[in-house]
Amino acid sequence: MKKILTVLLSAILLLSLCACGAKKDSAPIDFTIEMQDGSLMKGELYPDVAPITVANFVKLCNENFYEGLIFHRVIAGFMIQGGAFTEELYSGNINQKKASEIKGEFAANGVKNELKHTRGVISMARTNEPNSASSQFFIMHRDNPSLDGNYAAFGKITEGLEVIDKIATVETGSLNAMFDDVPKEAQVIKTIKIDSEEE
Repeated sequence: MKKILTVLLSAILLLSLCACGAKKDSAPIDFTIEMQDGSLMKGELYPDVAPITVANFVKLCNENFYEGLIFHRVIAGFMIQGGAFTEELYSGNINQKKASEIKGEFAANGVKNELKHTRGVISMARTNEPNSASSQFFIMHRDNPSLDGNYAAFGKITEGLEVIDKIATVETGSLNAMFDDVPKEAQVIKTIKIDSEEE
């Protein structure tokens, strides 16, 4: 009887540890986008929704990849997009800062992802190729359900939505006959920092 009780207690302890581990792995990760003007956007990343995407974004943030990059595509009522170009874009340098491509974690690419593209949600930009996302991301200015299931949403801005409003409504235009919806005044990301990360 004592042996059976010991086995049962061991099993319960093991299950408890597994449950704790699962909960820890899926806990939201806090992050902060600081703009060059000092304004802040704080949010959460959801590894339970898009683990590959979140891991990639965290890696790039920890490598200071986004420092000095700009929001180069801004459409009021839709989204703000950045994560590839520096201010040199304005002087004709169209070279993108490169990162490795990752699997697109969205329904149209065979991956369950139920996070909706509502105001404040952060999602990965890509080409027509489903597995072409790398570093470029966009943040929703307004809800857009047409993107649901077609792009890898992976987090949400929870504080500083007014910063999205400010960036989304700046004056824009065409640049170098190649880019549309570019802010007339550069919207520069000072840094993106991971504030909490599970070990």
